Amino acid sequence: MTKASLTPRSLAAQAMGKVDPTTRGVVPPIHIATTYLRDEDNGYSTGFVYGRPDNETVREAESVLAMLEDARAGALLFGSGMAAATAVFQALDPGDHVIASRVMYWALRNWLLTEATRWGLNIEFVETDDLSSLKAAIRPGETKLVWIETPSNPLWTITDIEAAAGIAHAAGARLAVDSTCASPVHTQPLALGADIVMHAATKVLNGHSDVVAGVLCAREDDEFWQRIKTIRKMQGGILGPFEAFLLIRGLRTLHLRQERQAASAMALAERLSAHPMVARVLYPGLPQHPGHDIAARQMKDGFGYMLSIQVTGGEAAAVRTAANVALYKRATSLGGVESLIEHRASIEGAGSPCPPDLLRLSTGIEDVDDLYDDLDEALKAGA
Repeated sequence: MTKASLTPRSLAAQAMGKVDPTTRGVVPPIHIATTYLRDEDNGYSTGFVYGRPDNETVREAESVLAMLEDARAGALLFGSGMAAATAVFQALDPGDHVIASRVMYWALRNWLLTEATRWGLNIEFVETDDLSSLKAAIRPGETKLVWIETPSNPLWTITDIEAAAGIAHAAGARLAVDSTCASPVHTQPLALGADIVMHAATKVLNGHSDVVAGVLCAREDDEFWQRIKTIRKMQGGILGPFEAFLLIRGLRTLHLRQERQAASAMALAERLSAHPMVARVLYPGLPQHPGHDIAARQMKDGFGYMLSIQVTGGEAAAVRTAANVALYKRATSLGGVESLIEHRASIEGAGSPCPPDLLRLSTGIEDVDDLYDDLDEALKAGA
């Protein structure tokens, strides 16, 4: 059996089968060196020059991520999801027109509104799940990047990646996909035509709420990808070796966690849809979800670990519900083994597209009956 014949599940479980050459340990060591010895001819035959762009532990993590996304050009790890995402926009030229999903990760949306314009970028927010709106916003020759998030946080709308790629490419633009809330277990955007995929690796890729990291994966090693590499190298948006080591640990169990989390999220969505104190459940796995058919086509092995509920009693009842959970943790972030609950509108503030009666739920690996009972009791207490 060759490595090429193995499934991504097996390759991730063994972190690509890397073994420490000195001890033969099945868990490779953490490489912390910041500088490397030159050859006698003053060259660097090992390919390692300096710790900022060159670290073996980081490269090992990148190899697993590139494999999971089937990224021919490879993967680049950054010190955070925001560092990874903003590097893509910084690689553009002043005056470039950019289309971004109206509903998306709030911190990046704020950065695009407040900082990207200072770079001279022309940012336009569109309901990218509406392909007619996306087509109408495209400016052939001017639009250089279409940035979509699917499923989009926290409303979980679904954008057709393949169709969006066709629209972007026809206008000479690139398509980048924030796939944080899908993970490569459920969606592979590059295989659907995207040029770049981004993950906040802090979330489900790591899965243990103890690492802040971001990653970009690319389909083609072109001039734009080389520009992003240069930005990371020169601006120093790197990930440390210890964090990369922890990320590798998390990636080993990604498939197991995602299968459990997606199954539990689906079960919760179905049961909460019948709850008298829940006005609406937002989850692409539900047949009544507007993007269900597209999600069923472009997602596999489940519909992800994130869902939101809108509480019948409005904002006050939603806040009281979050205050009365016992098993769920009231905390920002998502994708960890522990389930989290958050009232997003109060976090995002003025201008948020998030309804005030909405609670965002990140499904962990706890017993699904315990999770439902906790929400049931909290909803009743918050009514």
